[in-house]
Amino acid sequence: MTAVLLVEDDERISEPLIRVLRAESLDVTHVSAGQPALDAVALAAPDLVLLDLTLPDLDGLDVCRRLRVDHPGLPIIMLTARAEEMDVIVGLGAGADDYIAKPFRLAELVARIKARLRVAENTGAMARPGGPLVGAGIELDTSSRRCHVTDSATGERTEIELTTKEFDLMELLMSQPSVTFKRDDIMAAVWDENWWGSTRTLDTHISTLRKKILDRTDPPSKIVTVRGVGFRFEPSESTDSDQAG
Repeated sequence: MTAVLLVEDDERISEPLIRVLRAESLDVTHVSAGQPALDAVALAAPDLVLLDLTLPDLDGLDVCRRLRVDHPGLPIIMLTARAEEMDVIVGLGAGADDYIAKPFRLAELVARIKARLRVAENTGAMARPGGPLVGAGIELDTSSRRCHVTDSATGERTEIELTTKEFDLMELLMSQPSVTFKRDDIMAAVWDENWWGSTRTLDTHISTLRKKILDRTDPPSKIVTVRGVGFRFEPSESTDSDQAG
């Protein structure tokens, strides 16, 4: 049975959510604070964590960062009342794979949990032992799912921590340099083929990747925004008229 750890201190949210998730045949463990969450994951790693941003002992972002370091492949969905763009970017930068803003519809959250679990399962099944993807000082090792960036001026090689979705997105774009991927195709490949929500989360992940990776490369690599279409990876600085971030 799929195990889900719910980290939520508000019983008005946790109690109905536990009932719904168990009705979906998910094995739910509930804790109401950050340290018990860290202990629960260390004791018996769940298949997915639902993590509230505001907790009574530790900040949810700190919990997320610590979980991501110790469990890099663990899917984490953040529950937050802060839906502003910068708060979302900070949350995803801390290692969350997805977020949902309160108040949320239980049906939507269940759909996101199932989609995240399917992606995690498919990612593990499709992890291929081929060589790394390399471009403009970026190296993605698709076997170990690690990302390194090399500074061409100093030769210093630095490992960059990416969430599961960030890695999947970068892997997709780097798999075909200079090829434009449509937004819907990216959502289907990286999130879920039945994804029905807004693609705003894609824009947030692109923004985070630009800050984490692309600004570190020399010559600068780009994820180019093709207006009205989607995105492409350019291993060297783009010279066309499309918007590059």
